[in-house]
Amino acid sequence: MSGPDLRVRLGPLELPNPVGAASGTFGYGSEYEELVEVDGLGALYTKAVTLEPRPGNAAPRIVETPAGMINSIGLANPGIAAFVAEKLPGLARRACPVVVNVAGAAEAEYLEVLERLEEAAGAWEGFPGRRTGVDGYEINVSCPNVRHGGMAFGTDPVQVERLTRALRDRTRRCLVVKLTPNVTDIAAVAKAAEAGGADAISCVNTLVGMVIDVARRRPAIAMGSGGLSGPAIRPVGVACAYRVSRAVGIPVVGLGGIMCAEDALQYLLAGARAVQVGTGTFVDPRTAARVRDGIAAWMAANGVARVEDIAGMLRP
Repeated sequence: MSGPDLRVRLGPLELPNPVGAASGTFGYGSEYEELVEVDGLGALYTKAVTLEPRPGNAAPRIVETPAGMINSIGLANPGIAAFVAEKLPGLARRACPVVVNVAGAAEAEYLEVLERLEEAAGAWEGFPGRRTGVDGYEINVSCPNVRHGGMAFGTDPVQVERLTRALRDRTRRCLVVKLTPNVTDIAAVAKAAEAGGADAISCVNTLVGMVIDVARRRPAIAMGSGGLSGPAIRPVGVACAYRVSRAVGIPVVGLGGIMCAEDALQYLLAGARAVQVGTGTFVDPRTAARVRDGIAAWMAANGVARVEDIAGMLRP
């Protein structure tokens, strides 16, 4: 007898299992090759890529909290040109799906990054047995929009729908919009992304948090505040996944504070079709594999044949 079916579909993209590595916590995969089986991931969501290189924010930019961590990395990355030349060849050798996280400070930046990725991936299409290294895009709309006073794209449904539609017009690959929880109504933003043509929604990104060094009477993070992640935000993430999955007809990818299979199953029962492991990877690089295997064991014990069926199993 075969085991449970762990496959998940996000629009045109099929994941071999529902457990991915969250953007910004797994680099480009090569950083973990000696520690874990990277190709066993359901998907590798890359570190964010921007149009120009970014050195990131001033240090200190990471601080631990009692139930997680706060970071203010500032989307440090080599920029799209270096990504294509230096990172994409390695990603093209991956057996697991690769979803490139795209960020920008203006709509035009998002569009140019995606267009250049489409061009680079297209150069490899048509070669038998050759992967492109780009199976989809995760659009980080938590970035401040410099043309709108620094307000994050993801706080305005109108901006989200317009940006998503512009990106949709430029690609047929899987398009996932990653939402911020720092809004009044995350369901309204999710519906805007769906209206713009998104294939899936990932939620949530980090919450705004702050730690103060009492002895120094200064913020522990150079930028003052940063993004809170880890077990502390899991209940918020699960609630967001629950609300969003009932507001849209496209799949939801849940993330935030997943440390074990039970955490992931909370997201799946709330309505998510897939999950991402982020901060948990820093604690144990094998977290994603443990979560995947734990989900399969729970399905076998409860007679669940398909992982996608879990979304409809929550009891009132």
